[in-house]
Amino acid sequence: MPLSSLNVENPVVRLCIQGTQAEFTRDLEKAKQLYREAWDLAQDDFEACVAAHYVARFQENPQDRLRWNTIALKKGQAVGVERVQSFFPSLYLNMGQSYELLGNLANAKRYYDLAADLVIIHRNTNAK
Repeated sequence: MPLSSLNVENPVVRLCIQGTQAEFTRDLEKAKQLYREAWDLAQDDFEACVAAHYVARFQENPQDRLRWNTIALKKGQAVGVERVQSFFPSLYLNMGQSYELLGNLANAKRYYDLAADLVIIHRNTNAK
């Protein structure tokens, strides 16, 4: 999810940025804590989508990872296309990975295909 394109004044976005910075320095416990703080602070579907996307990354159990990725996707769908359109390829990729980890290759392929279709549309739109 492209955090750089979001309002960095938003406290949930700010926590997620700090979380990714902690990941880059390999402080994974701090990153996990910051993402959970972002989730706890989220006040609308948009913020919940962003936070759940990052919380999902630290779920060790594939079923829990799928649950958090599903939350992120559903919250993103509730926001409206314009505000989160650029997030959907990442949300779909994460859903695909979750299903792949669970051995459900049919659903994994479905989500990977959805992500690929959106990337192609995005490239064609930006090429004009």
